[in-house]
Amino acid sequence: MSREFLLPDLGEGLTEAEIVSWLVAPGDVIVIDQPVVEVESAKSVVELPSPYAGRVEALHAGPGDVVHKGSILITVASPVEGVVEPEQPDVVPGTALRAREAEPTGSGAVLIGYGTKESTVRLKRPAGGRFGNRTSAPSPLAPAGTLLDPERHSPVVSPLVRKQARLHGIDATQLAGTGPGALVLRADVDVAIAALETSLAAPSHVLAVSPVPAAGDQRVQMSAMRKLIAQRLGTSRRTIPEATIWLDVDATELFAAKDRLQKSTGERFSLTALIARFVVAGLAEFPILNSSVDEEASEIIRHGSIGLGLAAQTSRGLMVPVIHDAGSLTTRQLRDRVAEVVAHSDKGDFPAAQLRGGTFTLNNYGGFGVDGSTPIINYPEVAMLGIGRMIDRPWVVDGELAVRKVVTVSFVFDHRVCDGDVASGFINFVARCIEEPLTLLGSL
Repeated sequence: MSREFLLPDLGEGLTEAEIVSWLVAPGDVIVIDQPVVEVESAKSVVELPSPYAGRVEALHAGPGDVVHKGSILITVASPVEGVVEPEQPDVVPGTALRAREAEPTGSGAVLIGYGTKESTVRLKRPAGGRFGNRTSAPSPLAPAGTLLDPERHSPVVSPLVRKQARLHGIDATQLAGTGPGALVLRADVDVAIAALETSLAAPSHVLAVSPVPAAGDQRVQMSAMRKLIAQRLGTSRRTIPEATIWLDVDATELFAAKDRLQKSTGERFSLTALIARFVVAGLAEFPILNSSVDEEASEIIRHGSIGLGLAAQTSRGLMVPVIHDAGSLTTRQLRDRVAEVVAHSDKGDFPAAQLRGGTFTLNNYGGFGVDGSTPIINYPEVAMLGIGRMIDRPWVVDGELAVRKVVTVSFVFDHRVCDGDVASGFINFVARCIEEPLTLLGSL
């Protein structure tokens, strides 16, 4: 007897993942809870444990392949001698991925739908599924007006689907869902958006310009992470009326303060850690910048704690790991947390919890050799501070020309939340701290 391990629900509405690497091969004998595959979702890279014991018969996808929830990952033959496997419950596999405490026997890392105790409950679904009969899929080429029906009330479970539709002026409940029981899926909204954009395109006498394939052209499939980056940045650009201001700042004293700290304490303090300290102090002075916007309620939410995000370029793409409750940390503690982020930046192997809860982002793009930038705000935050490269430049000091360490500091903010006076106050506060680090003592 063979059993098939299907890709389970990875949580948070994630329905697809990319195979990073297989940890087993056909012919291998595995046990319950043994990690068999490493997959990358839009949130993180995780190892999936096998709910079955036995001999690996087949792997159904290769590294780089994108698999969807319910797709077959691996086939495991009947348990071999010496490998014990408990009976499995009769439930629908692939419904969620959770962890629970190990029981006296069986799996300690249970995938819901692949539990290791016999279930006494038999699930029976009503005819037609959870929401009734399924409707036919709308044509991707149908005009936007034909996809929407004001008399239709299709079920929409995912808040992300509702929000994506609302951002484009579409009521998702008016779409004919293609999911089970007419459930409206993300793909249905994407079709409607595409149809809407087509209907609002240039007049019919203007020919649309499409990319013309040429010799040597290649199509590269977006990774799950790249799709998420594109979605979040696109949402930010469409939603937030942003404005950018910048200052050139003399950072000579900041370098001197870093050297004095290392000499007096014997400990290393990075420039990024010190600037992060200034940012946290600045947000205490201007708390409206540590906010987000509830568009439906027309309210500004001032967050009670600071989730300081650090933009990090990783092998998986741009990620923003978060230092939670940064306002409660000492300078040493903040330094250590910044160092932890830097240590994980190459691989981008941040835990999922560290990629959530950000309320403000610090972006040090000086490492790329540029002086300035107009970055896109990390939605749903309302502001971001950017630090350019620190280089020797001519600077006037006490009426005399001198060579100083100068950095361009840029600040992008959501104009719905504040006006230029607040934004200018914040960037000037940080600039003063960089120019005269001892001034921060007055606000501690």
